Amino acid sequence: MQPLLTKIGDRMSQLTGVRLIMKDIKETLKDSKGQYINLSTGNPVILPEVEQLWRKYTQELLDSADYGKVVCRYGDSQGYEPLIEAIVTDFNRRYKLNLTHRHILITPGSQSLYFYAANAFGGYTSGEKLKQIVLPLSPEYTGYGGLTLQPDALVAYKPALEIDEASHRFKYRPDFSQLKIDENTGCVMFSRPCNPTGNVLADDEVRKIATLAEPDNVPVIIDSAYGPPFPSLNFTAMTPLFGGNIIHCMSLSKAGLPGERIGIAIGDPQLIAALECFQTNMCIHSPRYGQAIAARAIASGELAEVAEAVIRPYYQHKFVVVESTLDRAMPASLPWFLHRGEGAIFAWLWLQDLPTDDWKLYEELKKVGVIVVPGSTFFPGLRAEWPHKHQCIRISLTATDEEIATGMQRLAKVVEGVY
Repeated sequence: MQPLLTKIGDRMSQLTGVRLIMKDIKETLKDSKGQYINLSTGNPVILPEVEQLWRKYTQELLDSADYGKVVCRYGDSQGYEPLIEAIVTDFNRRYKLNLTHRHILITPGSQSLYFYAANAFGGYTSGEKLKQIVLPLSPEYTGYGGLTLQPDALVAYKPALEIDEASHRFKYRPDFSQLKIDENTGCVMFSRPCNPTGNVLADDEVRKIATLAEPDNVPVIIDSAYGPPFPSLNFTAMTPLFGGNIIHCMSLSKAGLPGERIGIAIGDPQLIAALECFQTNMCIHSPRYGQAIAARAIASGELAEVAEAVIRPYYQHKFVVVESTLDRAMPASLPWFLHRGEGAIFAWLWLQDLPTDDWKLYEELKKVGVIVVPGSTFFPGLRAEWPHKHQCIRISLTATDEEIATGMQRLAKVVEGVY
């Protein structure tokens, strides 16, 4: 049966961004018999210490008198109260805040949280005025491209490029000469550290964005799925910022619970209340099993400790393998630039003046048994044509050291041949 979809149905039934290419990657790997080095995945590695942490708190839940209340009854739409209490206590102590339970919302994964926010604050108002969802610098998380029910609401801005030609490194920075946040803006959204680039906006850049948005009461949604205190996948110093018009958003996926879908929003109670109502209408409340074990791991302090001692060093080492291998294997005469490794679980490579494009390069790399992700899938909302969009690839840090090193050596040979 071919269903007759509404505009919204048609919009939400389409795959966007990297999800389009994942189908091809899945088919490629299906019958490959291990012949490919897969540097495309965003699935976190199952680290023994992290798995053991979640096993321990799962057993505690199973043995506790709370088990039946957690899994056999409905809960509050705001979230599991012990988890909210654990977050309030931890963040007030850690960051010297004055949070109450009214500042917190627990969602089924951070992707759903951004969907709520994009459609609560962006799109058409009751007076038919379009409120934009602004991404202050591009490239950005590909998932933002499928969030809004009004695709014309999403607007992204080209960044400034800070290039170190001698070391073959570069960094994206917000271009404040272009960035426009005004009465037509519904919300601002960005990831920090950034998926796909590993970029970390400086504290003063975040404050400047929040200040620009403040006069028009525009919420600034900071996606801290890779940030401190958990999973702490920042390789450079950064300060989580709270208060005012900022909604600080977190995820426990890269802290070892991607299957349980736990998102956390911290913000002004009025903003949180609007998102909670959206959630109540969507799904009543988030699943409680994962929340219950997360409450124990956060309250004990062990999750933050494991994040800093195990999760961060693991991926930071993987990035070192990428950059050290590229430094040895890539010809110095070619205009290749690796984004500075400031966080997350990916490396981002820019091949300036690439004679082909990122999709054709993806196909060439498949021929030598290496799978990456074409970079052009990470520019949602950027409407202006920009050659840079087709000159980048994302490299996952989830493979073994040997696979990453071999993959980078093969990539270097392919790139040299393309130029």
